[in-house]
Amino acid sequence: MATPYKTIIKDGLWENNGVIAMLLGMCPTMAVTTSATNGLGLGLATALVMAASSLLVALFRKTITQEVRIPVFILIIASMTTLVDLCMNAWMHEMYKVLGLFIPLIVSNCLPLARLEAFAAKEPVSRSFVDGLFMGIGFTLSLVVIGAIRELIGNGTIFADAALLLGPAFHFMELRLLPADTGVLLAILPPGGFLVTGLVLVAKRMIDLAAGKEIRMAGAHSV
Repeated sequence: MATPYKTIIKDGLWENNGVIAMLLGMCPTMAVTTSATNGLGLGLATALVMAASSLLVALFRKTITQEVRIPVFILIIASMTTLVDLCMNAWMHEMYKVLGLFIPLIVSNCLPLARLEAFAAKEPVSRSFVDGLFMGIGFTLSLVVIGAIRELIGNGTIFADAALLLGPAFHFMELRLLPADTGVLLAILPPGGFLVTGLVLVAKRMIDLAAGKEIRMAGAHSV
């Protein structure tokens, strides 16, 4: 029985979110989330790679043998990553310069390979594409949230330099919420990445527990 689209979307955005549920892709999460803009850029690049890779694997899953599936999956991810890398270099060059090495390193991110193995190699094309897309969007949201918290605490801003990196159309996203001299440098240093990510993980767990408690209480009242 094919997985319902609603479940696929919910898993990608929340239940099985790559960062805050499965703890995959933690290296780029720690490295690029010094700002929400950086997190958005790398997250969207990863989402494109995941969606395209899932689509291709699902298309050819019946012709890919078990013995060679992992090398083939990696080759597909690498090809899609190269395509995204070239496109960003051509049309989003400022963002490309900021993210630098982390775009090619999408190939070594555990999350795309994990989803190809766990989902795209077993499910129909449309569902695989949706899974790759929403797993990528969930990854993007996690990076943006962590980056926004670190940036706000460290610099007092959110989406700083969005217009410079993403284009003039994104100028509206640039916000200064705190005075420039009130930032805490620790937040944008590596230890800050671990601390903020840990707090986000705790917040998700608390939300899940609260939602579970409410469900149990609703069931008890209905009896």
